[in-house]
Amino acid sequence: MAEQHRPHTGPSHPATGPSSPATGPSHPLAGPSPAFVRALRSAVRGGSDFGPAARALATMDASNYRRVPLGVLAPRDADDVAAALAVCREHGVPVVPRGGGTSIAGQATGSGLVLDLTRHLDAVLDVDPAARTAVVGPGVVLDDLRAAAAPHGLTFGPDPSTHSRCTLGGMIGNNSCGAHSVAWGTTADNVTALEVVRYGGETLRLARGGGGGEGPEGVRALVAAHLALLRTGYPDLPRRISGYALDALLPEHPGGPDPVRAFCGSEGTLGVVTEATVRLVEAPAARALAVLGYADESAAAEAAPGLLPYGPLTVEGMAADLVREPAGPLPRGGAWLFVETGGATPAEARAHAARVLRAAGAVDGAVVTDPAGQRALWRIREDAAGTATRMPDGSEAWPGWEDCAVPPARLGAYLRDFRALLAEHGLRGTPYGHFGEGCVHVRIDFDLLTEAGVARFRRFSEETADLVVAHGGSLSGEHGDGQARAELLPRMYGDELVALFGRFKDLWDPDGGLNPGMLVRPDRLDANLRFAVLPKRPVDVAFGYPRDGGDFTGAVRRCVGVAKCRTTETTGAGVMCPSYRVTGEEAHSTRGRARLLHEMLAGEVITDGWRSAEVRDALDLCLSCKGCRSDCPVGVDMATYKAEFLHHHYRGRLRPAAHYALGRLPRWLRLAAPFARPLNALARMGPLAALAKRLAGIAPERTLPPLATTTYGRWLRARQDGGARVLPPDRAVRLWADTFTEHLSPQVGRAAVRVLEEATGRRVRPHPRGVCCGLTYVSTGQLNAARRVMRRTLDRLDLAPGEPVVVLEPSCAATLRTDLPDLLPDDPRAAELAGAVRTFAEYLEEYAPGWTPPRVDRPVVGQTHCHQHAVLGDGADRRLRERMGLTGELSGGCCGLAGNFGFEQGRWEVSVACAQEQLLPSVRESGPGAEVLADGFSCRTQLDQLAGRRARHLAEVIAEALT
Repeated sequence: MAEQHRPHTGPSHPATGPSSPATGPSHPLAGPSPAFVRALRSAVRGGSDFGPAARALATMDASNYRRVPLGVLAPRDADDVAAALAVCREHGVPVVPRGGGTSIAGQATGSGLVLDLTRHLDAVLDVDPAARTAVVGPGVVLDDLRAAAAPHGLTFGPDPSTHSRCTLGGMIGNNSCGAHSVAWGTTADNVTALEVVRYGGETLRLARGGGGGEGPEGVRALVAAHLALLRTGYPDLPRRISGYALDALLPEHPGGPDPVRAFCGSEGTLGVVTEATVRLVEAPAARALAVLGYADESAAAEAAPGLLPYGPLTVEGMAADLVREPAGPLPRGGAWLFVETGGATPAEARAHAARVLRAAGAVDGAVVTDPAGQRALWRIREDAAGTATRMPDGSEAWPGWEDCAVPPARLGAYLRDFRALLAEHGLRGTPYGHFGEGCVHVRIDFDLLTEAGVARFRRFSEETADLVVAHGGSLSGEHGDGQARAELLPRMYGDELVALFGRFKDLWDPDGGLNPGMLVRPDRLDANLRFAVLPKRPVDVAFGYPRDGGDFTGAVRRCVGVAKCRTTETTGAGVMCPSYRVTGEEAHSTRGRARLLHEMLAGEVITDGWRSAEVRDALDLCLSCKGCRSDCPVGVDMATYKAEFLHHHYRGRLRPAAHYALGRLPRWLRLAAPFARPLNALARMGPLAALAKRLAGIAPERTLPPLATTTYGRWLRARQDGGARVLPPDRAVRLWADTFTEHLSPQVGRAAVRVLEEATGRRVRPHPRGVCCGLTYVSTGQLNAARRVMRRTLDRLDLAPGEPVVVLEPSCAATLRTDLPDLLPDDPRAAELAGAVRTFAEYLEEYAPGWTPPRVDRPVVGQTHCHQHAVLGDGADRRLRERMGLTGELSGGCCGLAGNFGFEQGRWEVSVACAQEQLLPSVRESGPGAEVLADGFSCRTQLDQLAGRRARHLAEVIAEALT
């Protein structure tokens, strides 16, 4: 395939009934017929991929379901879509249109051809500020549309929590809503015209107000024949997303029959959108957030309808069991409402929020106007789709009964009944959602791994559907029916109206080729579960995976597909996922890599297990930055999974040269130390340096860092003349001599010694020779060697009980805190050392609380090390910089060098592009007096080689100020 993709789907039971595709492969795992592939590739210009990696990446969305597609096509334009659909109809191949792949009910999975609409049909074609409209392709990411509208003071109203990666086509397919629908409605309320292609290639234009037809021939007659049913069969709800909105075609509908509204929410079962005209709304110039605390979620739900007359932008609710870590100024309470207000000025927005607060009847409340405080609170809500997948005790929770909606006035009563039903089935869940519109999201700790657990999942879904209907609600209030709820639609609408849905579908798609198994003649809600193909017994692995019960399969299951790793936003976005930000390839996102590991374990599409070239290639550009460990809402740790995979993949096989050269760097640097001067001279000789780099698998563009002629350890031992070796712990400081400080940047160690001894009045104790955290062995997957190095370190390190260890290099500190106990879970000394690790700033804050650091009073630029961001935290560093008068924020993202990554052959371009995203611009834009900070050796090296700027460790800055 000319271009790679970011798709997804899985094996499915084919739809039955008159609209099933007539032909096609006998089994989805068999792959497409050669005749179909030839016909498709001769008809379209877009790239297609029928290989195992592309298919594996497309097996799943953010739901519980998995279906294996035949392949993936990235159509270049609407003509390509039409041509592809004509070929698919001729060959009886089903089609699934796909955007960001964040659907939660399974509707972005399928056993046919996946149309990846994010590659080329992803442009904002026009913005008309006077008409307040925009014309977009279906693959446009919502935030890109909002960015295009923002200069005109406009925005697109619906805003799902996945706004940074969901596409307009997907929002139209699901009739997405988001937090602001109380003010601006659902997607269907904000689309005015559509260009759609039917299965077979026919293009139709749908428009409101008579600007287009009502759909295929026969639709008008179908509606006319069932007027009474359509007038009485639908509940009156602001969040009725379930089924087809055929009532929008009634003649008395405001403005006449509305085929656009009837199409929205059809989940790709009627046609493929190739262009949409959408309505824009005026964005408030200022916003404020009233945060209201209530005794419990039912009390919050009962209060929500009373706030709607105040014209809020949002009325969101969540209970305390969703908040794992306090963030922002949360008031007292067991549940909260977030009520956002707008205004022409900050004062107006604040006054509006204050009125809401006075009328709320809350037990406690606050008005938040600070944008950073608002972002912190909204992040809790937006990450809920991920964080809710783990219960407070760490056990798994899943969608399946992901969202429903009841009349807002009934929400409090419904939540009480829902909690009772959970208890009756022995289940737990964490409801949250759009309380102002009666819409509730929840992840539940279903057991979807055993036959009995799946049976309980089914019984609960059936009984909850009946409960929702009893409260006058809709089975879906936002995410669509998909496979998760479509089977239950007769309980909501009755058999007669559901049969009418089928006839409507058949008028649009008589061959049944568009997204079969969804919405009409659906697959069973307990079929195609993505867990069924996974190993039933734990896989033999090297790491301990303590957060997942020691089960690698459980660790891989963490990825639920919400795709926060696919965002390209930089403001407040953290670190994850630097390689995806550069390439835009699904395979290089955390989700894509997790999907490939899932399929490796399943063994159906990727059949060679740990030897898989597809998984290896996807992991090749993983920088092991560990950003996903903190930034992913469910804490996927791809750096660990990569190390695990490489360990198995290369077992008994020849490794890449860089694994021997850079993965065993501590050994080579110890051997090279006595010869530092001649080796440095040789490294400056072009032909010899080029040969050495080629043999070592090092990128030719890289300059080899010079070796220290006097190592840190040698300097310290000479300085201390052995005296500090016998000092008791309360009079000594244990400063870890990591490989980089020891051999490549001893000036950092010397500076740290100066600061630590002055601040604490203690002397730095030299380390025993040969201790090492094992970082380079871990990052290259040489885990047996890593364990040997770690055991040797534990044997040689005479650590006293409770004695802290100061580690200057963030990567080494992170390795000691996480990888060490995970690789040696049965050695209590590993956990003791992990608990003893302190960063430089943490140690000063804890052991020298009365010390006053010198004032520097200048701005800083640079980067918070990605491992510090993900594992260690930088709170102590921030407080120390503030006390020193170092002002400004360090950039997020990743430097792109990331230890061995940026030095390896074939990685130069990606490494540079990662640095260009945030780090290099922030440094280049800084003033001449700015201090460039970077505690990691890799970050300092990258800045030196790419920007020509010398960055320093915070210890160096303090030491200089002391002199």
